[in-house]
Amino acid sequence: MGFSLSWNWALDGWIVLAGILCATASSLIGSFLVLRRMSLLGDAISHAVLPGLAAAFFISGSRNSVVMFVGAAMVGVLTALLTQWIRNYGNVDEGASMGVVFTTLFALGLVMIVQAADHVDLDPSCVLYGAIELTPLDTWLVLGYDVPRVVVTLSIVTLVNLVFIILFYKEFKISAFDPSLATASGFNASLMHYLLMTLVAVTAVASFESVGNILVIAMMVVPASAAMLLSERLVVVIFISVLIAVISAILGHISALVVPPWFGFRSTTTAGMMAVVVGLIFALVSLFAPKQGVLVRFARHRLLGLRILSEDVIAALYRREEQGHSGSRREELCQTLLANSLALRIVTWWQARVGQIRVEGERMLLTRQGRQLAGRLVRSHRLWEHYLVDQAGVPVGRIHDQAERLEHFTDAQLRQRLDEEGNSPDVDPHGREIPGDG
Repeated sequence: MGFSLSWNWALDGWIVLAGILCATASSLIGSFLVLRRMSLLGDAISHAVLPGLAAAFFISGSRNSVVMFVGAAMVGVLTALLTQWIRNYGNVDEGASMGVVFTTLFALGLVMIVQAADHVDLDPSCVLYGAIELTPLDTWLVLGYDVPRVVVTLSIVTLVNLVFIILFYKEFKISAFDPSLATASGFNASLMHYLLMTLVAVTAVASFESVGNILVIAMMVVPASAAMLLSERLVVVIFISVLIAVISAILGHISALVVPPWFGFRSTTTAGMMAVVVGLIFALVSLFAPKQGVLVRFARHRLLGLRILSEDVIAALYRREEQGHSGSRREELCQTLLANSLALRIVTWWQARVGQIRVEGERMLLTRQGRQLAGRLVRSHRLWEHYLVDQAGVPVGRIHDQAERLEHFTDAQLRQRLDEEGNSPDVDPHGREIPGDG
């Protein structure tokens, strides 16, 4: 209830819209930056625009926003050009060339700003996290409505980025993956590179005053990085990155209003909170992404380990039966398989539930279902041993461990091929009978 009373669409609505536009514009081109492994170029450009701002003031004698924008954009493009030039002709890597250019231009900008200190008001905090909360105060008259200047500027930049990506999607994609193929296909990969860098520079400069350095860099890098953990298709990556960026902008402003009172503070910076939210979303994605999430991969590996242990258990019981023994105790299996006692208990409990083994006193024995599955595993193992000796020329003393690994990933079709390649052998290289494929 408190949140609904404190929300003012005339103020908060414009702030959120500015954040959404910045996030969208940045994430659209951010996917290509991350794909090209040039994620920090936006950071470099954001720092390097200072001399452009100062030079624009010295030349025009005015702090007119259009003049400042043009000056900063020109230096932003120059940053991209110098970075590429130093990389190509200075024999240094991408990161070092960015560091050389943006630190030099940033230092030059500071010197120029100091010289104009009496005439130019540049707040360092504005450089870092902008002044997005002041968005509704500076308006232009558009179609009879007062629209914040920042919203107009970012709307144009977002539209320009979207149009260029739609028109040159194929060119951007091919030049990012294979510049040589792009050139061979009839368009200049270098031209595509500099066009992308120009879009990065314009986006960074347009966002510089309103949202600051931190948010625009976060939105260029983090949503695309998260999206690439969720999909391998570039179109889907771009869509997901924009969606993540928009959600982060909305939740970031809401969090800036709601979260600080929990800790006894009145408020916090909206741009900073948007960057925090997008970072939290990336953390969640990195943990739970279906294919590449840390926890998901950990769980998948653990389940694979339990499956392999389960197959090793019934194969071991099968071999014990071949030797004339009636089942095995859990302690014997632990020693034979070098298995963890807890993992073995989990596996045997599950095997008993699905009817692969039965427990009689302290001993475990195979059921008919378990014996059939174990026979297929042992058959795979011994067919691999025969193949490794007969076809690959591996010494007999080295084949067991290799066959042990391969047996767990051998299906019926591969077993048939192994059988055909070995002319349907009856025994393995150790003289043991190869079970039928029942």
